[in-house]
Amino acid sequence: MTLAAWLGFLVAAIVIAVTPGPGAVISMSTGMRHGYWAALTAILGLQAAILIQLAIVGLGLGALLATSETAFLIVKFVGAAYLVWLGIQKWRAPPVPVDVDAPSVRRKGLFFQGLLVNLTNPKAIIFIGALVPQFVNPGSEQLPQYLLIALTLCSTDITVMSCYALAASRLGHWLHDPKAIRKQNRLFGGLFVSAGALLAASSRPV
Repeated sequence: MTLAAWLGFLVAAIVIAVTPGPGAVISMSTGMRHGYWAALTAILGLQAAILIQLAIVGLGLGALLATSETAFLIVKFVGAAYLVWLGIQKWRAPPVPVDVDAPSVRRKGLFFQGLLVNLTNPKAIIFIGALVPQFVNPGSEQLPQYLLIALTLCSTDITVMSCYALAASRLGHWLHDPKAIRKQNRLFGGLFVSAGALLAASSRPV
């Protein structure tokens, strides 16, 4: 990959990262509720999903989602259902303050939440499948190029999601009032449900 190609990919990665989506919602929700370090666990889950999606694309399985309506619909509705379920759980969460130093079991759950939020988004796999090959030089060794792409995507996404989480965590001190906590739960619950509805209503990219 040439420097010009990498710079072009970096710009694309930044645009992808700053575009609000389920990953931004879970980063902000976790940051506000549990603090940045707990949010980072969810953010790392998002990155694990990106790496899996890149591996899927590298193995050529991304083409299956791009060409098979059935496969796309299955993954899409599983992802939409999961986002809606997260939203309902968030909406119904009791309005009680949560310790910023979340226990390790909870953090493990946050990691898998981040993983599943990104992994069950078929449009992300198709988008990566359409974007990445444009920047890969077929005449050069593939593995170093895919490693550079993975490093670029993940480092960019971690930076942007961390900014979302840090900004939200600054508002955490407002959440000592149960009424404020209930409003926050319903705000992010609604955002998760909206993200799920948008995913369910989306069509396969052509």
